[in-house]
Amino acid sequence: MSGPLLPAAVLWDMDGTILDTEPIWDIAMEALARRHGIEMTEELRLATLGNNAVDALTKVFDAARVPESGRDFEAEEATMVEHVIGLFARELPWRPGARELLDLIAAAEIPMLLVTNTQRDIADIAITTIDSGRFVATVCGDEVAVGKPAPDIYLRAAEIAGAHPNDCLAIEDSPTGAAAAHAAGVPNLVVPSQIAVRPAGKRVFRDTLAGLTLDELAGLYAAAGGR
Repeated sequence: MSGPLLPAAVLWDMDGTILDTEPIWDIAMEALARRHGIEMTEELRLATLGNNAVDALTKVFDAARVPESGRDFEAEEATMVEHVIGLFARELPWRPGARELLDLIAAAEIPMLLVTNTQRDIADIAITTIDSGRFVATVCGDEVAVGKPAPDIYLRAAEIAGAHPNDCLAIEDSPTGAAAAHAAGVPNLVVPSQIAVRPAGKRVFRDTLAGLTLDELAGLYAAAGGR
């Protein structure tokens, strides 16, 4: 009797899932908050975790009570991007088990796609660390109509993979990313990095990617409602 099936494609989040980049984003967000006369509280930091640029900026503007007339999204995003690019240019640390699981899935000849809310010019620096050759394609937050937590980016990745969303598996770390996968109908393995993710349909959890085998991955995929 055959065991659980593996997904037709694995859709990887990047920040906090493959690479431990969230502390780098924290530095840029703290600088943004200070430019507007406030300190980045833990509550605000967690609220912006995994957000696209517009959502993150809006939350900081709201916290700093910046009037609508003073919200220069384009200029603030450009400043933040320049800051993050400089930080990303340094060595980027891997999340535990991520590199090994990427190799394991590749050896099993399962297509992988990178699905990140990070915009392309920043993401490409981090993707160099990961090696873009691991992926069939990479989809960034500025390449879809609406980033995570909307489903657009996962629906696009499944389309590129030529697979039904339910036949794919997303690997995520944040509430924002997990919500996007859920909205797209993609079974989701959540390995939380900095903030807890609530249980929901099509969602399973693991403390770490370290030591994960293909048989265990298939079991988690089945438990998340995959084919």
